[in-house]
Formats: sequence, C-alpha cells, structure tokens
Amino acid sequence: MTNNGFSATSGNSYSQALYELSLENKSSELIEEQVRAVLQLFEKNQDLNDLVKNPTIKQENQLKVFKLISEKFNFNELFIRFINFLIEKRRLFYIQKILRDFLIICSEKRGEIQARLTAAKKLTNEEIEKIKKELKENFGSNIKLNYKHDESLIGGLIIQVGSVMIDTTIKNKLKQAEQKMIEA
Repeated sequence: MTNNGFSATSGNSYSQALYELSLENKSSELIEEQVRAVLQLFEKNQDLNDLVKNPTIKQENQLKVFKLISEKFNFNELFIRFINFLIEKRRLFYIQKILRDFLIICSEKRGEIQARLTAAKKLTNEEIEKIKKELKENFGSNIKLNYKHDESLIGGLIIQVGSVMIDTTIKNKLKQAEQKMIEA
C-alpha cells in the first residue's frame, strides 16, 4: 500500500471498472485507442505530468485541462466521465498506472502474452517481426511485443516474456565475468 492508502489493488479496480464499462458500452477498442493517446501525451508533455502530480492544483483546473484534451481528441463520453471521476475522487495522480493497467487487461482478455524486447541497437521492423515470430513459436500464443532501444546495453538484447528473461547483452556478460572474478 502506498502512503495515501491507494494500493495496487485499488488501481487495478479502477482499470477493471473502465474495462467492464467499455465492454458494456461496446466501446472497448475505441477507449483503448484513446487511452494510448493519453499515455503518449504524458510521455511528451511535462506540463501535463506536473498538472497531474502537483497536489496544489485545483480540481476545477484539472477538469478544464482534461475537457480541452477530451475535445481535441474527441474522446468517448464514457472515457470523459471516467477521467472526471478520477479527478473528483482525487485519483488523477494515479491515472498513468490506471490506464497502463487497463491496456494490460485488454491485452490479457484477447489472450495476448506481454513481452518486452530491449536492444542495444535500433532494430528494423523486419528484425522485430522475426523476433516476435520466434517468440510466438516458442511460447505458442499471441505475443504483444513492446520494443525499446537502449544504447547503454553496449551490445545484444534482453527479452522478457512473463517471468522468463533472456539477457544476451554485453553489459550482462561483463557483469557475470566481474562476479566470477570476485568469487575466484
């Protein structure tokens, strides 16, 4: 549990509620698309992050900003009401976690397995698709692959599917060699 009494379970309850409401309203695909748009806004806009994270900003101001965002992106009425509900309940601080959890729920309900790919070099779409195909053959399911480029890895890649992690990075191999030298 966090210091405000907002636990991971609470966040997941909001995410689950949004998912169930979107199903009832036959708008889950549309809302999923809009959730992605909001999360991208958070990635690109520090002012929006500040608006959400700063507890001194009044609810009225948060409502106004999200009303403008909703109009600009033509958000579904259910999604607008959900965001307004988070603002009114003083849960906007957790919106990113709630929305990410919502996307995970949507993905799981479609039978997708979440996988992360982190590579030292920029991969082409063909390389990513080839890795995705191999993962699908090995794990026998629909793989939802999230790719990230990380130059700090020096060389190689890290693939994580559920609790299985494959780390072929030079950084990891150097760390293992260092550990062996310390143990010797």
